[in-house]
Amino acid sequence: MPEHGEHMDDATMEGATASDAMSGTVPAAGTASPDPSSRDVTTGDDARSADRPADGGASSVGAAAFGPADDDDVIVPLTMPGTRRDLRRRAARRRTLTIILSATLVVALAVGYALGDIAGILPGPLTLDPVARRDVPAARTVRGAGIVAEADDAAAPDAAAVQRLVDAFGATDGVGDDWSVVVTDRTGATLASHAADTPREPASTLKTLTALAAASTLDMGSTLATETYLTQGTATPTLTLKGNGDMLLSAGESDPSHVNGRAGLATLARDTATALAQRGIGTVRLVYDDTLFGTDRYPATVADNNPDNLYYTAVSALAVDGGRQWGGAEPADPDLFHAYPTLSQTPALDAADTFATLLAAAGITVDGSPASGSAPADASPIAAVESATLSEIMAFTMRHSDNTLAEEFGRLTALATGEANSPQGGVAAVRKTLTSLGIDLTGLTMADCSGLSTGSKVRVSTLAAVQARNLTAAGAAAAAEGLSIPGLVGTAATRAVADDTAGLLRVKTGSLGEVTSMAGTVTRLAGGTLVFAVVVNTPDDMAEARAAIDTFVDDLARL
Repeated sequence: MPEHGEHMDDATMEGATASDAMSGTVPAAGTASPDPSSRDVTTGDDARSADRPADGGASSVGAAAFGPADDDDVIVPLTMPGTRRDLRRRAARRRTLTIILSATLVVALAVGYALGDIAGILPGPLTLDPVARRDVPAARTVRGAGIVAEADDAAAPDAAAVQRLVDAFGATDGVGDDWSVVVTDRTGATLASHAADTPREPASTLKTLTALAAASTLDMGSTLATETYLTQGTATPTLTLKGNGDMLLSAGESDPSHVNGRAGLATLARDTATALAQRGIGTVRLVYDDTLFGTDRYPATVADNNPDNLYYTAVSALAVDGGRQWGGAEPADPDLFHAYPTLSQTPALDAADTFATLLAAAGITVDGSPASGSAPADASPIAAVESATLSEIMAFTMRHSDNTLAEEFGRLTALATGEANSPQGGVAAVRKTLTSLGIDLTGLTMADCSGLSTGSKVRVSTLAAVQARNLTAAGAAAAAEGLSIPGLVGTAATRAVADDTAGLLRVKTGSLGEVTSMAGTVTRLAGGTLVFAVVVNTPDDMAEARAAIDTFVDDLARL
C-alpha cells in the first residue's frame, strides 16, 4: 500500500531542498510524510501545528523552506484543522460578551427609570411623596334623645290628633292667614291638612324637587374631573384648564377629608408642572374652558332675591369654594359654616387666575393672562383632580341650601335628559323626571331649580309626595341623605328641638323675605314615620311663624 508521501505534487517535491527535509517542515524525497493521525496528545491538534503561528497564518519556518517563488510557482497552502475551531471559539466569546453588556445596560436603565420615578422626575407609580391620610374629626357632643318605640314603619297616629296639631299651628300668633300644611303616613296617605292643594311660594323647599329628580337621573357615585390639556405646535404651547362642573375646588392641595375642596388646584398645578417638565416645557399660554353650561347662567328673576350677590352666582364649569369671597375670614372647616359671604360673579376666571399663580409657584411660566377658550377635542388630559361624589355634593347643597349648586344639579339633569342647556332646560328636566316618578305636579310653577327666584309656586301636597318618595326610592337615596337635622346639622342646626325628639327629624328649610317653610320626615317616639310639609307666606310675624313651625314638627314626633 503506497505511503501518504507518494501523493505529493512532483513539482513541489522537486523544489524541496535538503534543508527542507532536515527542518521537518516538508518531507525529503523518499521519506514518508507525517501520519495525519499523529496528533499531539496534549492539545489534540496535529503535531505539525506547533510550527503554525497563533493567528493561523503560515509559519516563518515554512516560508523560509519554500524560499522566493518564481512567477510560475504555485504554492499550495497547508490546511490547518484547528483554525476553524479557534474562530468558532472567538465568535462564541464575542456573543457571550455582547449578551452580558446588553443585560447590564437593560438593568441599569430599569434601575435608573425606577429611581427617576421615585424622585418624581419620570412618570410612574413609584413615589417618595407622603401619602395623604384622612384625619377623622373628634365626635361632636350632641344632646341625648328619647328611646323610640319598637320600630313599626306602618304605625300611624290617630288622624284626629294630627288634625288638632294642624289647627293649633294655624291659630298661633304671627302665622297669619296665608299658610298650608299636610301630614301623611310613609305611603303618602293624608292624615291631616290645611289648604294642601293651594300653590304657595316655597322658598328653598323647592330644592327637594330638584334633588329627587337629579338623584333619580344622575350617577350619584360619579365625580367631576377638573383637567389640564396640552396643545403644541406653536412657539408657546397652550395649556387648557377644563372644568366639568366642580364648583367646590380649593386653592390648596386636594383634601380627602372634606367635600368642599376634595379636589385642589395646588395638586393639579403640581401634577401639571411635572407633566410639562417631562416634556421639556417651561412656559405656556393658559386657557380656561368654562363652556359646559353654555352662555345662559342666570334664571330670569334670580336677581330679585340676590342682594349684594350673597345667594347666587353663575353656574360654572369650575369654581373655588363656590365663588365665596371670605376676605380672610375662611371657616376652619370648609364644610361647616353659616355665614353668607359675597359671591364672585366670575368664578371660573377667578379659578383660572388662582391656577396660573399656582403654576408659577410650581416652576411654570404663564405667558400673559388666562383667556377663555375650549379644550382640544379628542385629546387626553395630562393631569386631573376629582371632586367628591355627586351624592356628597348633593348633601352639601341641601344642608347649606346652596342655590348655585341646586341650579347646577338641575342643569346636569337637563344635559343627561336631553333638555336645553339653560335655566329653563333645567326646570323642564326636573318636571319631566318627577312626572315619570308619579309625582303630581298640579299647580307647580318653577322659576328656577333652587326656589330663590321670584315666581315659584308649589302645593304642600307635592312637597310631601317628594318626601314620601324619598323613603322608598333606594336609587335616589341621596335626595334624603342630605336633609338637615334640627339642632345638629345644616340650615336647621339652630332650629328649636326638644331633648326627647333630638335626632328624630329630617328636614329641608326655606326662608325668603315673606316666606318660611319646612318639609321632611319625622320618626315618632311611639313608632312609625310621618311625612309633612308646611309653607307660610306673608306671615304677620316672621320670627313667631318660624317658631310655630319648629313646635309643630317637634310635636309630631310625640304623637
